[in-house]
Amino acid sequence: MNIIVELKSDSGQLIGLMTVPPKDFKTGSKGYFTSGKVEVDGKRYQVQVQLVEIGSKTTGKSEG
Repeated sequence: MNIIVELKSDSGQLIGLMTVPPKDFKTGSKGYFTSGKVEVDGKRYQVQVQLVEIGSKTTGKSEG
């Protein structure tokens, strides 16, 4: 499942639309992450969206 993020101004004008795919982070946590660029009033900005599932981090490998 992907998450769709809409970036809007306070007046409701659409600034950007980003698709945020699932990610397994190096820390062992699971969640979603993406980055990209948007333009606001003629200036370019870098945007990052990160969602980390609370409690998803693995504490270590349990090998039998």
